[in-house]
Amino acid sequence: MTAGMNEKDMARRAAAEIGDGYYVNLGIGMPTLVLDYVPADKLVFFHTENGLLGMGGFAQKGETHPDLVDAAKQPVTCIQGASFFASDISFAMVRGGHIDLAIMGAYQVSEKGDLANWTAPGMLPSIGGAMDIVAGVRRIIVMMTHTTKDGRPKIVKKLTYPVTGYGCVSMIITNLCVLDVTGEGLVLKELAPGVSAHDVINSTGAALIIPEKP
Repeated sequence: MTAGMNEKDMARRAAAEIGDGYYVNLGIGMPTLVLDYVPADKLVFFHTENGLLGMGGFAQKGETHPDLVDAAKQPVTCIQGASFFASDISFAMVRGGHIDLAIMGAYQVSEKGDLANWTAPGMLPSIGGAMDIVAGVRRIIVMMTHTTKDGRPKIVKKLTYPVTGYGCVSMIITNLCVLDVTGEGLVLKELAPGVSAHDVINSTGAALIIPEKP
């Protein structure tokens, strides 16, 4: 068995943070996988910035509709009772503090919970709605790989990429572990299967607080 979590494992772990009746926004990319791991007996209202509250799972062959897409233009379904509205109303929900949780990707997260996820060296800038989301949503969870493809830490002492928001991230879920962002620092909450605390420390560019039994 390969050590660590794959994307589906990470999505399943992120889904466990969603409470019944939550209003949830999912970032583009890996976080959208969370749609497939919410228990059927849990009512969750998924929100997308382009104007849908009550997003269902990804549309399968024969279910697609050109006007029913998420913020990344991926074809999706909707649940019974879903609402459709203009983008300005969608962002009013975000800015008004009506979304309980956002699960987002990131290029970097600092030890203080600062987030960089809208551009990085060699990437085309794409601000999108990220800055509104981190300012208005009640809780932010980041779901990402622990390091870059060339092995550089994505969890760092201080951001070196352009900032999306300061002190906004409360939890980081990576392929190696789950970290809580606290006022005292980054706390190692859980280790992925086959991963040691030593592995996490060596792959992280910031200090970690290691409980006796993470």
